[in-house]
Parts: sequence; C-alpha cells; structure tokens
Amino acid sequence: MYRKTYIEINLDNISHNVKNVIKKFNDYKYYIAMVKANAYGHGLYVINEMIESGINYFAVSSLEEALTIRKFNKDIPILSTEIIDLDCIKDAIKNKITLTIHDIDYLKEIIKHKEKVTVHIKIDTGMHRLGIDNKKEFNKAVELIKENKNIYLEGLYTHFATPGVTDNFYDKQIKTFKEITKDIDLKEIPIIHMSSSFITLSHPKIDICNGIRVGTILYGYDISLKSMNNSPKNILRKIRNKYLIKKNNISECIYDTEIDVKKCFSLKTNIMQIKHIKKGDKVGYRLLYTAPKDTYIATLPIGYDDGIGTHHENRQVSINGKKYNVVGEVSMCMLNVEVDSSVKLTDEVTIIGDGITIYSIASRMNTTFHNTLINIGKTLPRIYIKNNKKVHEESFFKED
Repeated sequence: MYRKTYIEINLDNISHNVKNVIKKFNDYKYYIAMVKANAYGHGLYVINEMIESGINYFAVSSLEEALTIRKFNKDIPILSTEIIDLDCIKDAIKNKITLTIHDIDYLKEIIKHKEKVTVHIKIDTGMHRLGIDNKKEFNKAVELIKENKNIYLEGLYTHFATPGVTDNFYDKQIKTFKEITKDIDLKEIPIIHMSSSFITLSHPKIDICNGIRVGTILYGYDISLKSMNNSPKNILRKIRNKYLIKKNNISECIYDTEIDVKKCFSLKTNIMQIKHIKKGDKVGYRLLYTAPKDTYIATLPIGYDDGIGTHHENRQVSINGKKYNVVGEVSMCMLNVEVDSSVKLTDEVTIIGDGITIYSIASRMNTTFHNTLINIGKTLPRIYIKNNKKVHEESFFKED
C-alpha cells in the first residue's frame, strides 16, 4: 500500500451482525447474503466470515462476482440474480452457480446444454425489471424443468418495488406471487425467498417463505422503521399515514425492531503536510476559505476521486478522537483540514468512522447512503481486521 488512504473492514462486526440477524429471525431455513457491488463496498473477502457465522447461501448480481466468491469458497451455493449471458453458461455450470430463469426462451437455451444445473425462477410481481409475470408462462417453465432431469428447480423468488408502509403495492406483489404460482405445491420447492433488509425488519414473516435475502443489515446498517415523535410535522404525518393505511387496506408494519448490528466500514488516511498560515490567508480552489486567525492546515491524500464528494461545508474528520473541520473545496485527490498544534504528521485521520457516518456524507452529496457506500473508495485498498489484528489486505492496483 503506497498511498496510506484505505478502507478498514472489521470482520468481528460482520460476524456479530450475521449472528444477530439469524438469532432475531430464527424461523428461516435459508439465510441468503446479498453481496452484490463487491459486498456493498466491503469486498468479497467477507464471505467466509459470513459462512462461519451462519450464512448458507449467497446472492450476487453477476457471474464475475460469483466467480470471485469461488476463489474464496468452492462449495457454498451462489445465486446470480441477474441473467448470465448464454455465451458464459458453461463457466457458470462448471463453477456450480445457480441460474435465474426469467423467461421461457432463456430456459430452453439452458436445457440445450444438457448439463446439470440448479435454477431459481424469478417471478415478476409488478416491479417489471426481470422475471416471469404470468401463470401460463410460469406453469410452462415448471413443466419444461420437470421434463428435463438435468435442471433442478431449487427456488422461487421476487423483489419488492416499494416499502409497503403507506402503499399497498407490497401486499399486491405477495398476492400476485401466490396467484402466479398457485397451480403448484409450493411446499415442494426447497427455497422461497422474497425479502430485503428493510422488508425483513419492517414486515411480518411472509407465510410461504423459508428464506430471507438480506444485504444492508449484515454490514451494520439498521434501516428498520422508526416511530415518529410528536412534533407538529410528525403529528400530521401520522394522521396522513393512518388515513392511507385504512384507505388502502395496508397490512401491518413493524416499528422499532430491536436489532444489534455494528458498522464494519471505516475510511482512513494520513497527513501529507501541516502548514502554518496567517490570518487572512486563503485555502484551496476558488479561495473559498479565509483563515479568521493564524492557524494550521493539514493536507490529506484523499479527495472526490475517492467517492467522498466535493462539498466541504460542515464536514469534519477525526484525528486522535477529536473532530476537525474540512476547509476549502475538496480537490480530486486531496483535501485540507484546519487543525491545531497537537496534530502531528504521523497521526492517522478517520474520514468515515469515529462518529462520522456514511449518512452524513450521502446527505452532503444529495444521494442515498447505498449509493455513497458502494462508490466510496472503489480503487482504495481494503484492510481486514479481526481480533484487532490485520488479517488480510486487498489492493485494486495489482503489481505485475
């Protein structure tokens, strides 16, 4: 690692989260960890920690991700939730990757390979992104699979388009799933999964499901529904929500689910230079900051190229447990922080962690925390910590 800017992943917290999710939701047989987008930016090195903690299935968005998991574990089941190109099917079958069947034509092409393969059928219940969206086509798919001993129908699943809190589309999707699949005995299907972290935390268990498919919560982000206080705005929101729930006959939601999870992701860097500047001196592009007094400016090797955005207003970093303000516009690969005489060149700087959250950065970038999380530090090394010791390091830039 040359530039000492890196992401630190706490494996103990990964394990803690997985165990607590399984403990909390203990009436499932299959615990499917969603590890798309490089495990939400945490890196796929986390998968064996998840397996040891109780995860028994993984879901990815591409064959590339699935094959990366195979570098760490040869046997764990892996579902590709996106469609694997027919040109690559042999690689998927060779590496025991579970395929998603989204239409009849694709299934027929898979059958032509005459090789044993495990599949899950994706049911489009209204999101209209991928999947079979009618009973006739679904029944035909099941019939074709039964006629071909090489195809093993292991699972059925769908994905929800809305939270289902003040709208009834969530309920409609469950009803549609049951309608499309009603001509078969669902008890004969080994795995049925149609959840997400939010759905798992905020809705009762869906009666036909024996698997949950979760991502966000495993990485320490509790996104459950929270009760609103009695501020004037919230009182109006409560009245509106109550009206919508009654009007649309919306099913029960669960608020304030108690789940003990810990953040696993922190972003750290070092100090390249500390400079003493005078009152009235300006800092950074466009000279946006003017020193109100004689002070110290520390320059750090991290910038918006690392996914932290350009906004500097009210942004802070942590050095030795103390918060310091970012000053001047964030540059592509550097930023400046106003510090005091106690800060030394050798001090480590925390950009995310120590009370500074992904949420705060996402808010400044006017985007979601999911978007921020997966885009921060895509080219930065990841250092994995277990029992307070470094156990692994992954670098984006590989040496020949």
